[in-house]
Amino acid sequence: MAESVIRALYAKSTSLNLSSKKIKNVPKCVSRLTNLSVLLLKNNSITALPVELISLQHLTELNLGNNALKEVPAVLGHLESLRKLYLFSNQITVVPHEVMGLPNLEVLNLNHNQIQRLPAEIRSLSKLQHLSMLDNKLEEVPVEVCHLIKLSEINLTSNKLSRLPQELYHCKELTKLYVARNKLINLPEGIRALAKLQVLDVAGNKLSMFPIEFHLLPLKELYFEGNRFVRCVPMPSVQDVQVLTLKELVARFVLKEDRSKSSLVHGMLPYYPCLTALLANGGCCALCLGPYLTTWLECVHFVSLKKVGDMKMRNSFTIPVRALLCSYKCFNTDGHSYYGVASRKIQDN
Repeated sequence: MAESVIRALYAKSTSLNLSSKKIKNVPKCVSRLTNLSVLLLKNNSITALPVELISLQHLTELNLGNNALKEVPAVLGHLESLRKLYLFSNQITVVPHEVMGLPNLEVLNLNHNQIQRLPAEIRSLSKLQHLSMLDNKLEEVPVEVCHLIKLSEINLTSNKLSRLPQELYHCKELTKLYVARNKLINLPEGIRALAKLQVLDVAGNKLSMFPIEFHLLPLKELYFEGNRFVRCVPMPSVQDVQVLTLKELVARFVLKEDRSKSSLVHGMLPYYPCLTALLANGGCCALCLGPYLTTWLECVHFVSLKKVGDMKMRNSFTIPVRALLCSYKCFNTDGHSYYGVASRKIQDN
């Protein structure tokens, strides 16, 4: 190992490979290789890094995969030229916020660790494109991840996630999203805005249906086996009398009037920002296209991915997609393919 470092020092090398050398402690003399841009230390028994490595200010790639780190070395937070950081297969439980100040980081691999949460400071990784945390104990994705607008790939497979942040739609460059083998009950409704998403893996979760207009995504690959999707099974139902509140009736009227640029309502709304913010939460009936605010009828329709939207799937799949109708009046009209969603308790024999 010492010979490798000495040779690199005399040759003024820009890369050094000390992988699989049974190293427990990185020699401090590595810090003298100030021209290094790539340092490979994977497949060793490293438990810490010497602070002297702060001198490696030209380092762009560091691989510490498959070692014995129990925490992310603090010195990494000072290597501001880093673009690729691999920390997979260690024993890391916490990611300190100090490490989240790497302004040029593009790839962060934390696979196969024991991390439960990410710090909010992750939003500082403004150039991050690939985030991989496969096989951890992550219970929540901080909303700050959604500020990473250059993300093109996220891998959160095999964690303990029950939800994804609704603001995920801000990641406009996202092309691949892997969230298989978690505890997801639903996907964010805003996922429809991910116009570049090509690969989605949600296998092994607890999904019952896909979000509204999901089938309009430009997916090329979709993996969804092992979920709890609703099925099209005829069963008796009772339609409750629908009585809209005054707030709902007025909101629907205002939303409808606001569609006309020549209407008085459309002209006056900008002067009432609180009302505008409230109405921004409204939606549109999947059948009549009429507006609603907080009262709707949840439905589902079964969509063949080969026949609709921009999806270019290799195989034909039929999936349940959520849809919202404004009233039973719309639901009871003929000629549509929307079904009501029923919940049914299973009794033990």
